[in-house]
Amino acid sequence: MPRRSRPLWLLALFVALFLLAAAFYFPVHQHLRAFSLLLRLNDPQASGFLADYGTHPVDETLTTLQTPAGPVRARLYLPRDLPGAPGVVLVHGIHRLGIEEPRLTRFARTMAATGVTVLTPQIDSLADYRVDPEAIQIIGASAAGLRNRLGRKVGVMGLSFAGGLALLAAADPRYAPDISFVLAVGAHDDLARIARFFATNQIERPDGTVEKLQAHEYGPLVLAYAHAGEFFAPADVAPARDAVRLWLWEEPEAAKARMAKLSPAARAAIEELLEHKTEAIAQRLLQATERDKAEMAAVSPHGKLGGLTVPVFLLAGTGDNVIPATETLWLAREVPPRMLRAVLLSPAIVHVEVNKKPTLGEQWALAHFMAKILAAADNS
Repeated sequence: MPRRSRPLWLLALFVALFLLAAAFYFPVHQHLRAFSLLLRLNDPQASGFLADYGTHPVDETLTTLQTPAGPVRARLYLPRDLPGAPGVVLVHGIHRLGIEEPRLTRFARTMAATGVTVLTPQIDSLADYRVDPEAIQIIGASAAGLRNRLGRKVGVMGLSFAGGLALLAAADPRYAPDISFVLAVGAHDDLARIARFFATNQIERPDGTVEKLQAHEYGPLVLAYAHAGEFFAPADVAPARDAVRLWLWEEPEAAKARMAKLSPAARAAIEELLEHKTEAIAQRLLQATERDKAEMAAVSPHGKLGGLTVPVFLLAGTGDNVIPATETLWLAREVPPRMLRAVLLSPAIVHVEVNKKPTLGEQWALAHFMAKILAAADNS
């Protein structure tokens, strides 16, 4: 080779090698971060090269968000030594502890230690076992608040019923400009379809077939609590709601004390719920669903995602009997194809938790999926 051409050739070789190394490094880096996240999520005491890969110390602070629904309490998880970290809003599901729920706080800390700023807003309606349109406003305002703090768009991760609400927030033109992607875990597409599932132990699939699955015992209880007026006589509504709420809070003795103050008919109805005699109250469940179908439609993504302009990731457990994985199949049809980045139905997920003993193949599939989430956060 002529002496003058050699520097140009060497430069081209160097650039090619650099690009090749970068092409391999970034996928490997994200996958190692994902494996580290899942390992620490499964065992907070895990250590070693993989568990410690790319981790950061985390600072936690309580804060208040200003939203159209009023001030909202929230917790911020900050990677201490990573000032330019991307951000996600992590929204809890239906649980009385809200942002204090131990599984949520563990996930938020683990995610933040992986290099992502995490904001967890308190959704009082979800903490009170209700799926309410107000939650959509809070999710959207939380994304706007975190974006203003970080100076960049942020992801939104919704767990359980919050997954469907997060998709509705991202489909709203008021909030979409602040959101870089949505991850919906164990989310619903049609709340009325879920309510019918609680009553009948079967649910429709997008292909027109019907899947039979024993609904989780707490589903009918939540439905009865949220629609107590449909189940109990007016004089029984308040004490009956108290009794059901205490059962949901796993305070059986207090619940029994409240049940003692009910009429015989109301007490019998709650006992049928507690003994999982769904067939005895199925008709009332279905009637309540039919009467409240407009209210349920207002908090259901079904038919409302055609204008989505943000990337979407969908994750569900194949054995989920709270919100069956068939709902994720419905969501995958609702999301515009160009916005649907990944869908994973995994035996390694139990509703919104990672199974303690996933197989190697399940671990790889889940890590590969989470690597895409981390990359989406970094690229926001």
